[in-house]
Amino acid sequence: MRIVLVLDTAFVNGGQAKVALDSALGLKALGHEPVVFAAVGPAAAELEAAGIPVHVLGQSELIKDCSALRAAWRGIHNETAAEALEALLAAQPLGDTVIHVHGWAKALSSSIAGPIRKSGLPALYTMHEYFLLCPNGGFYNYVQHRHCTLKPLSAACLATACDSRSRLHKAWRVVRTTAMKHVHHLPEALPDIVYFHGYQRDVIAPHLPAGTRLHEVANPIEAENLGPKPDPASGEIIYLGRLSTEKGIFVFAEAARIAGITPVFVGDGPLAGELRRRYPEARLVGWQDAAGVRRHLRAARALVFPSLWHEGQPLTVLEALALGTPVIAADGCAARDSVIDGENGLWFRQADPADLARALAALSDDGTVRRLSEGAYRRYWADPYSLERHCRRLEEVYAGLIARK
Repeated sequence: MRIVLVLDTAFVNGGQAKVALDSALGLKALGHEPVVFAAVGPAAAELEAAGIPVHVLGQSELIKDCSALRAAWRGIHNETAAEALEALLAAQPLGDTVIHVHGWAKALSSSIAGPIRKSGLPALYTMHEYFLLCPNGGFYNYVQHRHCTLKPLSAACLATACDSRSRLHKAWRVVRTTAMKHVHHLPEALPDIVYFHGYQRDVIAPHLPAGTRLHEVANPIEAENLGPKPDPASGEIIYLGRLSTEKGIFVFAEAARIAGITPVFVGDGPLAGELRRRYPEARLVGWQDAAGVRRHLRAARALVFPSLWHEGQPLTVLEALALGTPVIAADGCAARDSVIDGENGLWFRQADPADLARALAALSDDGTVRRLSEGAYRRYWADPYSLERHCRRLEEVYAGLIARK
């Protein structure tokens, strides 16, 4: 099969691009012909080494454009991207080609919808975030720091200040979403949607156009089978990720204070300074490379995942479980789909430091930690989230799309 992978960047700058480009490499290894189309370069060296064609427009991400006005318009209608994608798709063979869109909101814009429809090729979209449905991409109020249950683009939505930056930025995002839905009609151009797990399906299903077909495809992760932990009850309880409010860092810090333990934060972000000031007892390790992340996850007594928003598919949670580290997860985010309460980790009430403190106290018992660690390792490696598994599932979905078309 020929798979045209459409995304904002041709290099890894986050989970979205990593999944897309890893899948390109995995599909190539299985004998398929992936082609990458992206607005922003440079292209990842691994793609060139694998012989995967990459079409890069040489544009910048919207947030890095030196002209705010140009970025604002390009985010709504990127004519250059539309023309280039139309030319690329016109050259693809009918009958064995699939378009797989992984991202459009950071550079390409929803103007890619026209070329996709014109091509007549089957098209698939992976719901890495929620910009296809929600103006701020998260079904989350970044001002009040809680889930948003408003209907996107309803009067209540338009009147609500929920953007992480400003009301003006929310207004621009509303215009962009309106153009995406009612001018470009991107949701109708992508009638097949990939979701990661049942929690995410429940979030997006009420907002999808009638007739949308849903396909569950879990993301792959890079995990080495190091065997069961020799001493799972040692180590500290850690948080790993971006230091920002929506990630629940202050919930963990406050819960640790209640429980009388030292919270350890692995990562960096805009609120590192405030976290140090409010919780001087906290230990901040800072940013770590991939090897450092694995080392901290393997050594940890447990990982806390206290996120306040829905999330997509938290790969950090799966990495921890693969390494035999139990996870304490908020029950109102996607992490709960990977954590079986009492088997490989614990749940706590989202945004509730007291209930998280209860879970932290439960893990003061070494026997409980050992049991959960064994459950984490055993359950993950019974059916690991490998790249081959991911690509085999994509093969099934692609074949179904081609047969239907």
